[in-house]
Amino acid sequence: MTNFIWPVRVYYEDTDAGGVVYYANYLKFMERARTEWLRALGVEQDQLREQEGLLLMVHSLSVRYRKPAKFNEALLVSVQIKHLGKAKITLVQYVSRQDEILCECDVTIACVDEARGRPSAFGQQLQQALEGV
Repeated sequence: MTNFIWPVRVYYEDTDAGGVVYYANYLKFMERARTEWLRALGVEQDQLREQEGLLLMVHSLSVRYRKPAKFNEALLVSVQIKHLGKAKITLVQYVSRQDEILCECDVTIACVDEARGRPSAFGQQLQQALEGV
């Protein structure tokens, strides 16, 4: 599973006064795709928290908006690993309409020990799931 793709539909609530997708909603689309990507890998974030006390949190991101998406369009959001470390993973994500890239993002996700509020190595199950991609 080198390139995970998640479909989304643009709803009216996703658009701004100009009728295009509000810029922050692209980040929501990408968050949903990351959650579904992890789920497809067998990783449920609520179980990761409950069983191992680990959280996955956005550390940093860089977004480039290329073209607008509009109400009722069918979009595809992709997730691909760019770099995997012991406690951080950098992903490349694209939001596209058919073969046209509308938005691209590099996002770094950090693994955090919930009790200490400090960075932590990925748990064994999560590390194995990510290395298997």
